[in-house]
Amino acid sequence: MIMFKRSLVVMLLLIATVFKSFADEGMWLPHLLGQQVYNDMVKKGLKLTKEQLYSVNKSSLKDAIIIFGGGCTGEIVSAEGLIFTNHHCGYGAIAGASTVDHNYLRDGFYARNKAEEIKTALTVQFLVRIEDVTKEVNDAVGKLSGAERANKQMEVISAINKRLSDATNSIECRVSPLFKGNQYLAFVYEIFKDIRLVGTPPESVGKFGGDTDNWEWPRHTGDYSIFRVYANKNNKPATYDAANVPLQPKWFLPVSLKGVKENDFAMIWGYPGGTNRYESSYGIQLATDVNNPTLVKLRDMRLKYMFEEMKKDPATKLKLASSYAGIANYWKFFDGETKQLLKYDIYGQKKAAEDKFNNWAKGKPEYQNLFADWGKAYEDWKPYAEERVYLNEGILGSPLAAFAASLRMQATGTNAGTEERNKQLNTRRSAFLEAEDRPSDENILAASTKMFYENVEKDQQPKGFFEALQQKYGSLDDMSTYKKYAADIFKNTAIFDDAKWAALINTADVVQIGNDPAVKHAAAFIDNYRSRFEPAFQQFTVKNNDYGRMYLKGVLEMDAAKAKMMYPDATFTMRVSYGQVKPYKPKDAVSYDYVTTSKGLLEKYVAGDYEFDLPAKQIELIKKKDFGQYADPVRKDLVIGFISSNDITGGNSGSPVINANGELIGLAFDGNYEALSHKLAFDKDLNRTINVDIRYVLWCIDKLGGASNIIKELKLVK
Repeated sequence: MIMFKRSLVVMLLLIATVFKSFADEGMWLPHLLGQQVYNDMVKKGLKLTKEQLYSVNKSSLKDAIIIFGGGCTGEIVSAEGLIFTNHHCGYGAIAGASTVDHNYLRDGFYARNKAEEIKTALTVQFLVRIEDVTKEVNDAVGKLSGAERANKQMEVISAINKRLSDATNSIECRVSPLFKGNQYLAFVYEIFKDIRLVGTPPESVGKFGGDTDNWEWPRHTGDYSIFRVYANKNNKPATYDAANVPLQPKWFLPVSLKGVKENDFAMIWGYPGGTNRYESSYGIQLATDVNNPTLVKLRDMRLKYMFEEMKKDPATKLKLASSYAGIANYWKFFDGETKQLLKYDIYGQKKAAEDKFNNWAKGKPEYQNLFADWGKAYEDWKPYAEERVYLNEGILGSPLAAFAASLRMQATGTNAGTEERNKQLNTRRSAFLEAEDRPSDENILAASTKMFYENVEKDQQPKGFFEALQQKYGSLDDMSTYKKYAADIFKNTAIFDDAKWAALINTADVVQIGNDPAVKHAAAFIDNYRSRFEPAFQQFTVKNNDYGRMYLKGVLEMDAAKAKMMYPDATFTMRVSYGQVKPYKPKDAVSYDYVTTSKGLLEKYVAGDYEFDLPAKQIELIKKKDFGQYADPVRKDLVIGFISSNDITGGNSGSPVINANGELIGLAFDGNYEALSHKLAFDKDLNRTINVDIRYVLWCIDKLGGASNIIKELKLVK
C-alpha cells in the first residue's frame, strides 16, 4: 500500500508530461510541460524553447500572462505595462467609469496620454511560482474521509496559504486541489491594485452581435479593451497614487501583423475557470434533468424583465448592462450544454467507462462498492436539487431579495460596533441603490415567487408562506396576486426609504430587522432551505467529493494508458492549450471558414439595431476599404475573427492567442455552440475557440479610434 501511494504521486506528476491521443484536447500545467507534449507542440509548428515558455528562474512568456479582475485573463503587450483583454472582461470597469454625459460604454474611449487614463477598482495578478504541497496535505488528512477529511483539508490548506502569503508585499498564495484531490499545488501571486482604463471600443463594436451571436460562429465581435498596470517607483504593487508609474514587466508579447492561415500553430495561455470532465454519469444526469433546465428557465425570466426596461431608457440600459451581460452569457451556455450532452450521449459514454471500472473493481475492497454508494448519494439528494436552484437563481435572482438576505446576516452577525456596522451597511446600501432598477426587479420578485410555487414540490415550500399570501392577495394561480405582493414589498421596505432605513439599522433587534417586508420575504425561503435541505446538500457534497477522488485514484491505478491521456480539470490556475487554426463542419452540408471579414460585418449590420448597429465612421471606412497595414494580404480585406482548435473554458476570456514565434495574433473570447458540453466533455471534432483577430483590434484603435499613441507603444511584427 505504501508503494502504491508513492507510485500514485509519481504518476500524477507525470500525467501532464505525457502526450495524449486526442487532438488538441488538454489544459496543461505549463511548469509540468513534458518532453512529449513539447515535442508535439514543435511538430505542430512551435519555434520557442521550453525555457522561453516557462522558466522558474528567468523571465519567460508566462510572465506576460495575468489574472485580470476577478475571473478573466489578460496579457501584457508593452514595456510600459499595457494590458489587452476582452471588452466583456473590462465591461464593469467601463460602465463604472461612464455617465450619461460621458458614456464610454456606448461611445468608446481612448486616452491620448497617460494623464487621461481612468482609475478603476480592478486588480491584476502575476504568477510568481508554483509549489507541490501534495505530501503535506496527504500527510495531514491521512485516511480520513467525509466531513472530517474535508475539514482537515481546509485547515491544512489554510495554513499553507497563510505561510506562503505576505500581505505586506502583496503576495497571496492559493492552494488548488487537482485531479479531484489527488494532487495539491500552491500557486503564489503578486497582486497589483492600480489599474487604469486606457481604451475601449464603442459597445456596438465590443458587443457586436449581442446575445444572438453569443457562443456562435461566424462571429464579428471586436471583443477587446485596454488597461494599464501601475506600480510604485520601485516597480512594486501599490494602491492608486498619482505618483505611481507604469509597470516595467518581466515579459511582454510582441504583436503580429502577419495574420493567420489554415493549420497555423496557435497556443492559448490563461486561467480557465473550471471544468468537470471527470464527472460521473450521475452528475451528468442531474445536470441535464434538473439543474441546467431549471437555471435556464429562471434566467430567461430575469432577462425578459430587465430587457423590457433597458429598451425604454439609455440610463437604465447603462445601469443594467453589466449584470444583464453576465446573466445572459450563462443562460445561453447552460441551454447549449444540455443539448450537446444529450445529443452526443455523454451520459452513455460515462456509463460505459464506469461499467469497465466496476468490472475491474470486483474483489478490490477499496473500490468494489464505490458506484453503489455514489448512486445512493445522488438518489438521496436529487429530490431536493430543484428547490435549491429555484432559491438561488429565482428567489435570490431578485437584487432586492438578495440584498435583503445579506442585510439580515450582516446586521446581526457582525462583531463590529454599532457605528462601524452601520457604516458598512450604509456603504452596501448605497451600492445596491446605485445599481437597482426597481421596475424590472419588482417584476422579477413577483415572477420568481410564482414560479417557486408552481414548480417546487409543495412539501418543500416554506410552511405557511403561500397560504398567507393567498389569504391576503388572492389566487395563487393568478400573476396579479404576486404583482400586488411584490408592489407591497417595494413600497414598504425600509431599504428604499432613508428615514425608515436609519431607524432600522440603528436597532440591534433581530425581530425588527426580520419584520422588514423585503427581509421577511427572503428569510422565508432561506430559512426553509437551511433548516430542511442544506444539511442534506452538505452531506451530499462531502460524499460526492470523496467518491470522485476515489474513482479518479482507481482509474489511475487501473489504466496506465488512460492516465497518460489525462490532465487536471481547470481550476482557475495557469494553463496552456495548443492547437491549430482550423475550419469545421458542424452538420451535413454546412462548412465554416476559419476567418470572418469586414464583408460579413457589413452583411450583419443593421442601422439602429440593439445588437447589430455599428458606428457610422466604421461603415464609411470599411466601404472605402481603408484598412491600412491591418489588411489581410491574401483576402484583400480586414479579418475580424478566426477560430482555432484550442481547449479553453470560462476564465480564458481575454487570453492571448499566440503564434509559433511567441507573438500575439488574437484574443480568445468565446467557444462555439456545437461544443458547449466542453466543461463536462471535450469534443475533438467540433470544439473551436473563437478569437478576435489582433489586426482588427489594432485597426479599431488606430483607424476608428484615432489612438495612434497606443499603436506606437506596441512592438509590431510585420
